[in-house]
Amino acid sequence: MGSTTRRADRRAVVRRRPWAALLGATALAVAAGGALAAPAGAATAQAADVDFATHCVPPPVAGIPPIDGTTTARITVDNATPEVGDTVTVTYTVVKPAASNPTQLPLPADIMTPTGKVTLGGAQTGDVTVAGPQKNDPVPGGGAFPSFSMSGTFTVTSPGAITLSPGDYNIHTSYILELDTPCTVTNPPAPVSETVTATDGSQTNLRAITLGSASGSPGAGVTVTGSNFTPGATVTLAGRSGASQTGDTASVTADGQGAFSGSLTVNDKTTTGVVAYEGDSWSDSKGAGPAAYVVVDDTPVPENSQKIKAKVTAGTLSMTQAGDTVDLGSVEFGSGGTADGDLQTVTVKDHRGGTAGWSLTGKVTDFTGPGASIPASKLSWTPECVTKAGSPSTCKAGSAGPVGSAGATLASASDGTLTGGEFTIDAGLSLAVPADTPPGSYAGVLTLTLT
Repeated sequence: MGSTTRRADRRAVVRRRPWAALLGATALAVAAGGALAAPAGAATAQAADVDFATHCVPPPVAGIPPIDGTTTARITVDNATPEVGDTVTVTYTVVKPAASNPTQLPLPADIMTPTGKVTLGGAQTGDVTVAGPQKNDPVPGGGAFPSFSMSGTFTVTSPGAITLSPGDYNIHTSYILELDTPCTVTNPPAPVSETVTATDGSQTNLRAITLGSASGSPGAGVTVTGSNFTPGATVTLAGRSGASQTGDTASVTADGQGAFSGSLTVNDKTTTGVVAYEGDSWSDSKGAGPAAYVVVDDTPVPENSQKIKAKVTAGTLSMTQAGDTVDLGSVEFGSGGTADGDLQTVTVKDHRGGTAGWSLTGKVTDFTGPGASIPASKLSWTPECVTKAGSPSTCKAGSAGPVGSAGATLASASDGTLTGGEFTIDAGLSLAVPADTPPGSYAGVLTLTLT
């Protein structure tokens, strides 16, 4: 009860005002022997975009020549510092496609299914197959295709810096006709958009798979190539629908180097990925994947029948905060001590419906005042995180301790077979003010970043 009362007392001194700062930044302030007006917040970090020349081939039915243009894209990962053996989720976002609607026929919403490749370089080479949901805004006739995102995974097999560059991509439209607009990188590889730094880890499962394509019609075969399996082992190829295995399976035998190449016929229309594993059933220790794969349902509708569809669309990972200013009160000159308060409540919503978790981190600047400053290392927090009932994921509060300019974790949720939900994050804040700090107002900016 004492803790609750102190929290209520601290919140009573928080000066609230209409939300005006950029999302993800909170201004922190403390007065040493006087009142304080806190500064506005700071912007969160943004992933860099890269531009590259692209050659797109419209469907033959469009009757128009290939399009040579520029694609703007961004690569992000869920873990930029993995260990060897870790699985990294990669998201390839085409911010601005080079191609546009090749016809004058307006395209309705949610008829585009994107697939593509991400090129690995540096300490590890190869391609990562990525696929996106059938989701898009309406596209007017001749209008530019909207931005879209595709995700996939790869297993880290080598320590060191691994570069990620956007690769070829394909836009499949399912409206009246099943049409494809493949776009290839004119001068591969495209510029590096993201780099992860892998370290040696204790995990020993280095098995990995890649797919020959990221989508296909019901009953089509997909080539599955594997590496680092047990030499001579029988490997099962299987489709996955979310966390469950489908009835589509095949088996291959790894060669003397632990590599294989086989084909899996995919019939299940709910397929979201493909896995490969040794033994009688899937296990993380002897399996690889899932590699993203989607089934494009182009089955003709029988005469006098109607195909009825429903969709569950993927949302976004986002956060909001209750305010952008925290007043930590006053500390008397000559006495020193701590100025306490509470972080403005942060709400994280993960509506992506995938397998990736998230991490909310924060870092703070020095607290500057009248000709002096209080080091950023003097600010500590005690995080708390509450998961909304019914959420697939469970959030974990970061460790209590200094925030500092290097930053610390406020809260996080782990990767899983299905992740998502809503989470409320709070933290008690404490700024240690040295006794000889000159009287005046001191302010620092705490920047929160959600990845």
